[in-house]
Amino acid sequence: MKTTAALCLLAAAGAAAANPYECMIEPNQVVDLRSSVEGLIEKVHVQRGDRVRAGQVLVQLESAAENSAVLLAKAKADAQGRLQTAQNRLDYAQKKLERSNQLQAQSFMSAQARDEAEAEKRIVEAELRDAKEQRELAAYEYRHAQDFLNRRTLRSPFNGIVLDRMLNPGDLAEAGTGRKPILKLVQVEPLRVEVVLPLEAYGKLKTKTTAEVAPEGLGGRYTATVTVIDSVFDTASGTFGVRLEMPNAEAKVPAGIRCKVDFPALRGLPPKASLMRGTTLK
Repeated sequence: MKTTAALCLLAAAGAAAANPYECMIEPNQVVDLRSSVEGLIEKVHVQRGDRVRAGQVLVQLESAAENSAVLLAKAKADAQGRLQTAQNRLDYAQKKLERSNQLQAQSFMSAQARDEAEAEKRIVEAELRDAKEQRELAAYEYRHAQDFLNRRTLRSPFNGIVLDRMLNPGDLAEAGTGRKPILKLVQVEPLRVEVVLPLEAYGKLKTKTTAEVAPEGLGGRYTATVTVIDSVFDTASGTFGVRLEMPNAEAKVPAGIRCKVDFPALRGLPPKASLMRGTTLK
């Protein structure tokens, strides 16, 4: 009898020490990758299940016309002829004015001829300014053409995994949120852990508080950090939501599975039944 009582006390102490709540492990982000411009898909560089890096080229639209526009704009931006001609004319006009000043000072040239040389210099200075402005405009046009070309290359916004591939080379990529996406990407580094807690727990947790997460069926425990604490309660169930961020190096833990989370700060609360709600934090 004493042994049985001791075992019961140990079991009770263990239950008080560990008071895990049900939770759900979800991707940190889920993104439908669409094109911002309409065009035929030339290449899709990834397949379903591939891991991708932030900035990696995933999709290339047909862009022959845009490439030609970039080459033309670059040629205009790099052109030096008009600018060099205006500079040479200014150098000549400057020397002519200097000679005119010397001759006019020695009374070998009329004041009118000297004024004409000065007016010619001012006209050439204006031509040089115009040539410089045209070159700056050409540089802006080149940048504009490059921006249009870049819009036809789709890159990954984060390190993640290709969840699905909906379009293939030869398909038409249509712009707009209501159109069919080309790829669906998920970010699983880090993961998001959603948990619903009773009102008794409110005020006992703070952001940056750590907890232990145990994924169902995988074994192991992982440290997660509280990032969001709801300030709006669910009236029907008397609960509030909490979100944690869990590092997931090399995507070892899959998303979309249930888990248990143990908050050291909540171990004094009485054990609760399942509090999972149908909604999660957005």
